[in-house]
Amino acid sequence: MRFQTLASALALPGAAFAFADSSPWVMLSTSTIRQSSNANQIQTSSDVISFSRNILDECPTDRYLIVTQPGINAADLRQGNCLMPHFCKAVENPRIKGKYTVAEVVGDVTKASLDEHVKLACNKKGKTAAVSSVHLGPLSSATRSQDLASNDASLASQLDAVTAGDSYTILFYATPREPLYESHFIEPVHMDMKRDMGSATLRRQDNETEFNKLPLFEKYQFFTPGIFMGIVVAVVLLSILGAGIRGLASLEVSYGAFDKEMGPAAQKKQQ
Repeated sequence: MRFQTLASALALPGAAFAFADSSPWVMLSTSTIRQSSNANQIQTSSDVISFSRNILDECPTDRYLIVTQPGINAADLRQGNCLMPHFCKAVENPRIKGKYTVAEVVGDVTKASLDEHVKLACNKKGKTAAVSSVHLGPLSSATRSQDLASNDASLASQLDAVTAGDSYTILFYATPREPLYESHFIEPVHMDMKRDMGSATLRRQDNETEFNKLPLFEKYQFFTPGIFMGIVVAVVLLSILGAGIRGLASLEVSYGAFDKEMGPAAQKKQQ
């Protein structure tokens, strides 16, 4: 069976590269890799990492090379315009029997920790696996092509070493092109409440001159602002009550007004 090349697997419309936090994911192995049930070339990081870990749980090969290249996208690995020729050459190696490629992985893949996962999986299988991790340098927007070529040249020796044997797996993925948003919360400021001793009532001292200069409400504790306000309000209410009583007392109504008939019979007489 002729395997699909990496370039054709990663060939997507330009809209696919619009995700700011997406990156390609490539797994190559001299061992057969089962096909994923999800053939979409745009997948979430959780789905891709989960499927890759399931493959690595079998410890399919003896050697593993895990490469991370920040800022790379699928367009950089297209056929005829591959900016990492040594890596693309390793993809086309005829000894490769299994490939798992996803053009756009949306989400954070920096915490995959696949190197530790491979070691634990192989230990459970009773195998000893050689695991190497290579973290390539970041890319500059002004010298992107040159940076990729330089990183590819530094990766060439690692690729030659791992492909010297007949049993190896290469995993290549990228961190997002832009840093993921991380929320920052201001830590609460703990402030101790202190009693304001400056406004506390001063006790009378022997110095009569200083004591006499104190305000009224600090000099006499029994005459508090609350009592003073209560007295003022009481005076106002009493004055209103007195005015009302005087108004009622000034009304003059004759006794004959109470003897006047106001019933239906009186109304008929008036008609």
